[in-house]
Amino acid sequence: MVKAQTTLGQQHHLTGPAHERSDIERGYPIAVASAVILSTTAIFIRYLTQTYNMPALVLAFWRDFFVALTMLIALAIVRPHLLRIERRHVGYLVAYGVILTMFNSFWTLSVSLNGAAVSTVLVYSSAAFTALLGKWLLNERLGWVKAVTIAGCVGGCVLISGALEPGAWQANTTGIVTGTLSGLWYAGYSLMGRSASQRGLNPWTTLLYTFAFAACFLLLLNLSLGRLLPGAAVRPADLLWLGNAVWGWFVLFLLAAGPTVAGFGLYNVSLGYLPSSVANLILTLEPTCTAAIAYLVLGEHLNSIQIAGSLLILGGVLFLRVFESRHST
Repeated sequence: MVKAQTTLGQQHHLTGPAHERSDIERGYPIAVASAVILSTTAIFIRYLTQTYNMPALVLAFWRDFFVALTMLIALAIVRPHLLRIERRHVGYLVAYGVILTMFNSFWTLSVSLNGAAVSTVLVYSSAAFTALLGKWLLNERLGWVKAVTIAGCVGGCVLISGALEPGAWQANTTGIVTGTLSGLWYAGYSLMGRSASQRGLNPWTTLLYTFAFAACFLLLLNLSLGRLLPGAAVRPADLLWLGNAVWGWFVLFLLAAGPTVAGFGLYNVSLGYLPSSVANLILTLEPTCTAAIAYLVLGEHLNSIQIAGSLLILGGVLFLRVFESRHST
C-alpha cells in the first residue's frame, strides 16, 4: 500500500508540471475572453439606467432571471443531462447563489453611495481578498509575484476609474465599508467557483443554478426591503419598471443572454484551470476593456492617466502570465 502511494506520488510529481502548464495555457485565454466579454455589460447597463432610469436592484433581478432562463432553455435543448444535480450539491449551490446576490446588492449600493469611480476601485479590492482567502481556504500559492501583480492591477483600476480626481473619495464611512464589502463578496464568488470545479460541478450547470437562486433572493429583497434599499422596487409594481417598452426589455434580455451568460460562464470555466486568485487578477482587465469599448462605441476619449492605468493592468497580467508559465516548466 505504501509502495503504491509512493508510485502515485512520483507519477504526480513527474506529470504535475506538465498538467499545470497545460491548465495555464487553457485557462488564461478563457479568463481573458471572459474579461473582454464582461466589459461590454457596462454599455448595456448604462443604456438602461440612463434611458429608462431603471432601478439598479430591479435591473439586477431581471438580469439574473433572464440568465437563468437562457441557461435553462439552452441546456434543455443541447445537454439536458446538465440540468440534473446531485442532492448533496443543492445546499452548496444555494450558498453560492446567496454570495452572488450579496455581491450584486453591495455593488449596487456602493455605486449609489460612492459613485462609479470609487466603487470600481473598491470592488477590485477583490483581487487582494481572493489571493489571501485562496491561500487560507484553498491552499493556493501566494508569493511576491502575485503581490506585485495585485498592486499593479488595483493601481491601474484607480487610474482608469478617475479615483484620483479631487473629491472622488469624499464619501461617508458607510459608503467605503459598503464598497469594500462588494470586493469581499466578489472574492467569495471567485472562491466558490474554484471550489465548484474541484467538486466536479459543470461550470454551466453552476451558472444556471447560482443565477436562478440569486434571482429568487433578489426578488425577495425587492419585495421585502424595497423601501429601505436604494435602487430597489419601492412598490411591487416597480418590478415591471419597463412596462410596455419593448426595446428596453429586448436590451435587458440581450444583456443577460449575451455578455452575462458568456462572460460569467467562461469565468466559471477558467476557474477549472486556474487558481481563483489568478483568474480574478485577469478579470481586472475588465475596466481597461470597458474604457476601450467606450472609446470605440461611445466616442469617450481616454486621457493620459487612464492610458497609463490600462498599461499598468496589462503589464501586471502579462507579468503574471510569463512567471506562471516559467514556474510550471
